Amino acid sequence: MILEIILVFVMLIAAAAAGIFKDLLNAVIAVGFVSFIAAILFYFLQAPDVAMAEASIGAALTVAIFIIAIKKTKRFEEDEEGS
Repeated sequence: MILEIILVFVMLIAAAAAGIFKDLLNAVIAVGFVSFIAAILFYFLQAPDVAMAEASIGAALTVAIFIIAIKKTKRFEEDEEGS
């Protein structure tokens, strides 16, 4: 019970950090961390199938797609410095 409460608080902190971060890559990593903690909580709630789906799709695939999309776009700060 204590471990679940700690994980929920860590999840809330990571979710808040994802909203606060200015850098998109840091925000995506924080969102992936939230999803990973959700997968751990699903496992503790005796739902291993949901935990595996959350870990593979939420924490891995979605984060990978977002990171690829961020890497393929130009950053506004880089354009400004080059001008």
